[in-house]
Amino acid sequence: MSNGIKYVPEVMGVLRSHIVKVPDVIRNCSGIRIFGKRIKSILFSTDVAMIKNTNADAIMAVYPFTPQPKITEAIVTAADVPVFCGVGGGITQGIRVINLALDAEFKGAIGVVVNAPTSNEIVKNIKETIDIPVIVTVCSEEENIEERIESGATILNVSGGKDTIKIVKKIRESHPTFPIIATGGPTEESIKETIEAGANAITYTPPSGADRMSELMDIYRERKGQK
Repeated sequence: MSNGIKYVPEVMGVLRSHIVKVPDVIRNCSGIRIFGKRIKSILFSTDVAMIKNTNADAIMAVYPFTPQPKITEAIVTAADVPVFCGVGGGITQGIRVINLALDAEFKGAIGVVVNAPTSNEIVKNIKETIDIPVIVTVCSEEENIEERIESGATILNVSGGKDTIKIVKKIRESHPTFPIIATGGPTEESIKETIEAGANAITYTPPSGADRMSELMDIYRERKGQK
């Protein structure tokens, strides 16, 4: 193809054409290669219907409840792509987090995600227990990144709201090659800025299932009215 742009054939079915698509701009990031799989786009969801119907490279399944093996099993089973599973570190602490991390590995997760309050000791113990990446969440500029890395963080997951780009840039200043996943924000422009700041992969939060169903019902009503 001209200008060095390669044509990519796309094959879709009739029934599976309505999927959750991540913004195309995410393809511009470098990605993170994990066990030979290059991951750029990560869908942030625990909705198994969305997880089954997305073009994202991976899933990040983190939720505001105590992690449960049954939930991990359901999500990993439903997904056609690698899954990063939340194993606690906020409400859930101590040996339970380590056990949940080991269980997630046994169930097929490609990595485990711990929340920002997780102690460095727990991060170290998880790293010594499992053989999949330990993703440590960073939500503040005040986080001691050096200690996180020394404790065994494999990847940093930056989720700092409006400060995400600033945090990514700060990490990149002292760690130019360390793997970073970051939330991209609500627009293509904010995603682009996050990538330019140094994020290797982007998490994307899709519209809720209720919102998507509402859009679909509007289409059905419109079609009905045309008859």
